[in-house]
Amino acid sequence: MDIVDPTVFRLAIFVLAIFVGYYVVWSVTPALHTPLMAVTNAISSVIIVGALLAAAAHAASGQATGLHIWVSKGAGAVAAGLAAVNIFGGFLVTQRMLAMYKKKAK
Repeated sequence: MDIVDPTVFRLAIFVLAIFVGYYVVWSVTPALHTPLMAVTNAISSVIIVGALLAAAAHAASGQATGLHIWVSKGAGAVAAGLAAVNIFGGFLVTQRMLAMYKKKAK
């Protein structure tokens, strides 16, 4: 007999991750922002690879087809789209941050 339902346990971990992520991101100094954005873009590029693999899913021989494949394809397409927006936004923010360190023309 489980003391805590696994769904509640996972939801609690998710909520705690939101709070930790919020405090970690907002306590970053501006000087560290650009290197962290570069790492975030690298992580998002790995997510894109996984999302493309999910979007290109097909049923193996003897496996169930139909709804499961379309759910995988749809989730992969949504993940690829969101990761692409994240990468594009990361490059824009990085470009703005680097522009802050350039000398101003007189």
